[in-house]
Amino acid sequence: MSTDEIDESIDWLGEPVDCTACPHEHLLAKERCKPLRACVFDRYARRIDRFFDWNPELGRLYLSHPYFEVRACAAKAAEVFLLPALLDDPEEAVRWSAARRLPNRYLLRLRSDPHREVRIRVAHRLESVDLLPMINDRDYYVRQTVARRISPDLLILMIDDADVEVRRVVAGRIAPQALKRLVSDVDASVRFEAAQRLDAASLRTLVADPDWRVRYEVARRADLGDITPLLGDDDPIVRETAAERVEKASGRPGPRDFDSKSNHIEERI
Repeated sequence: MSTDEIDESIDWLGEPVDCTACPHEHLLAKERCKPLRACVFDRYARRIDRFFDWNPELGRLYLSHPYFEVRACAAKAAEVFLLPALLDDPEEAVRWSAARRLPNRYLLRLRSDPHREVRIRVAHRLESVDLLPMINDRDYYVRQTVARRISPDLLILMIDDADVEVRRVVAGRIAPQALKRLVSDVDASVRFEAAQRLDAASLRTLVADPDWRVRYEVARRADLGDITPLLGDDDPIVRETAAERVEKASGRPGPRDFDSKSNHIEERI
């Protein structure tokens, strides 16, 4: 149900909204406010937001209102020079509502905001060099966001992150010369991510990897001289991939059901 379908006008304290007691009652006749649709004293954020859309000049009057939704909506309309004070607001919605309109230099202080959603949004906005203090954030998703946006040259600082998903992002973006640090990761998915970006010559070190996906990548791309051990691999896909390459190189390719094998590989990966 949308806000427009809710047939009640209740304020943030749970009391009915009384237009006759409103300091903006004169706006009714000008159609700059409307019960159930645009009202600064309604408890529904969409109606509050619409009120400030219609009356942006009033935003400055409500930056210290006791109801956080009013402050958050007012921050979207008030003059920008009034917003820095809201970065210390106790509600994260208000802090971010102000921060999103301020220059990036104001976001620096929110890199250690107590609320993860604010820090995630900050990580999406800041420049790469300004993200450095966030590489050790306590929340894995904040670090994951940082890993996606920070310069690849700086990802060397996140190679040993405690979270697997963060390390996978690192493996997918880090400078090629640093990939060798990730092929010995304890998690197979990280090694696989790194293996897909390694050059053919470097893949030889993974020929005995315990994960079939990594060995498959070796069988698929490594130099022919390095895949001989995989001709007897325990995994049929790895074994067949290595055999196909050897047979093709020798000029005696055998019959293979490529479509069937390809589908099987995608399902397993």
